[in-house]
Amino acid sequence: MIYVGTSGYSYDDWKGEFYPEDINDSNMLEFYSRHFSFTEINSTYYKMPNYFMFKSLNEKTPDEFKFSVKAYKGFTHDRNLGKDDAIKFIEALKPIKSSGKLSCIIFQFPYSFHNTSDNAEYIKRVREYFNGEEILCEFRNSNWVKIEVMEFLKEHSIGWVCVDEPDIKGLIKPIVAVTSNIGYIRFHGRNAKKWYNHEVAYERYDYMYSEKELLEWISKIKFIEKHSCETFVAFNNHFKAKGAKNASMLKRLMQN
Repeated sequence: MIYVGTSGYSYDDWKGEFYPEDINDSNMLEFYSRHFSFTEINSTYYKMPNYFMFKSLNEKTPDEFKFSVKAYKGFTHDRNLGKDDAIKFIEALKPIKSSGKLSCIIFQFPYSFHNTSDNAEYIKRVREYFNGEEILCEFRNSNWVKIEVMEFLKEHSIGWVCVDEPDIKGLIKPIVAVTSNIGYIRFHGRNAKKWYNHEVAYERYDYMYSEKELLEWISKIKFIEKHSCETFVAFNNHFKAKGAKNASMLKRLMQN
């Protein structure tokens, strides 16, 4: 099963590009779910989630809809949280977990998070904190691209997040790997010029994939689908709804 969607859905600059100009923010998810089968929830990276937010998200989406949830930055960037915090995080997700709509939790580690024995031990602790949950790691630093890392992730039932991002030294190339039940791809865009040199964060994700660029991924997506129980493809190039447009484009290309 392949789910295609976007990283987040609630953006003002999508009005008139993907959403109707006059749409109320509270109606965005219902509109979105008529076009796509899943979305990433990214607000949970910036602050710990609460139960009532996910209760509302659950009520606004059809039974077959899926969510992935970004782990709070305290787990990935500050790395100063523990088991009790993980319990609170998981408790907030109960509405979508009970309905079968929770696919996984994504831990996106920063470029400064290097492949070291201490960091591997930290990942093992995170696995223990989130015992019983489907969790995935997205690394930014290419020194994690090693066979032994893939084996380590498989051993601990942690998924590898495949990425498409700018071709910049040190970043991870568009390699394909499946290390758990979940296959996952995140398209960040290929805006190398603005990846580091930007005034506002959204500039990094100002990129529109061409059909040719997406076609490069079709066979890779099929490989991931073959080796996982569920496959998720998320477009994070959210500026001016480019991610939504590319997600629609990919869905069309995969049907051909």
